[in-house]
Amino acid sequence: MDLDRTAAKRIRAPRQPSLGRTVLQHRTLLLMCTPAILFFFIFAYMPMPGAYIAFTNFQYNMGIYRSPWVGIKNFQFLFTSGQLGLLLKNTVLYNLAFIVLGNVVQLTFAILLNEVRNKGYKKTAQSIMFLPYFISDVLVSLLVYNLLNFDYGFISHLVRSTGGEMAKVYQNAGAWPFIIVLVNLWKSTGYGTVVYFAAITGMDSSMMEAAQIDGANAWQRIRYITLPTLKPTVIILFLFAIGGILKGNFGLFYNLVGNNSMLFKTTDIIETYVYRSMMNSFNFSQSSAVGLFQSVVGFFIVLGANAFVKHLDPDYALF
Repeated sequence: MDLDRTAAKRIRAPRQPSLGRTVLQHRTLLLMCTPAILFFFIFAYMPMPGAYIAFTNFQYNMGIYRSPWVGIKNFQFLFTSGQLGLLLKNTVLYNLAFIVLGNVVQLTFAILLNEVRNKGYKKTAQSIMFLPYFISDVLVSLLVYNLLNFDYGFISHLVRSTGGEMAKVYQNAGAWPFIIVLVNLWKSTGYGTVVYFAAITGMDSSMMEAAQIDGANAWQRIRYITLPTLKPTVIILFLFAIGGILKGNFGLFYNLVGNNSMLFKTTDIIETYVYRSMMNSFNFSQSSAVGLFQSVVGFFIVLGANAFVKHLDPDYALF
């Protein structure tokens, strides 16, 4: 009797398709993913063994794996610098501002664009908003300098023409958190808006049509349909972003501030400090140790944030 039941279960159980059949069935999707897979494999996974340099006293003539092993000595550079608290505070707070304000502004613009019915205006607005994303940090810093320079900046000229007195921005450390956050928002809003707008356009239009028939106004449609539908996208982008919370945008910070020591109190992040410290010594081992420290901490932050999201709602977790 037991044998008959076992045989019946085997007959009823669906056969799992083989790996080859699965690949053949989804060959188009896999082909589309191939460039992304190759990119991450070449630039993210293949360099991983090079992290070994963080535990060595790197010598050019000996290479990475034959250089003397020094253990965690290279990690002491950052922890004994006396600046770790300030660097961590600046890096984390800037990244939190970038993540929170960036997502709020991008989500707002995406929803507003979705409510626009003129397709020509919508496409033009998207293109104009996306343009700053492609401007290099060098040109951005030049633009900011020509706007805020005390002697001949554009804003300074406007203030003087109205009888006012322009503040010396490049000597005022307190003003730069606002400037850097605004510049970052200006550069990144277009890209993030396109991401959210793509998620909105992928929504089921029948829900919107049904809501309109039932008499829901624009705000009610946004509150009860658009925002709940975008919740998974917001959470996933947040989890991706929080992994780099200890990694600053070196290009943006260094080009805007440079070596102006009067601004370091509010603008110095881990990357800029390490760059200035290694500028003359070219100590690749210590800089690699700092990068490894940032990556490991970011990895555990992602694990913790994902576990928290999974506890609240498993459907929205990354894994």
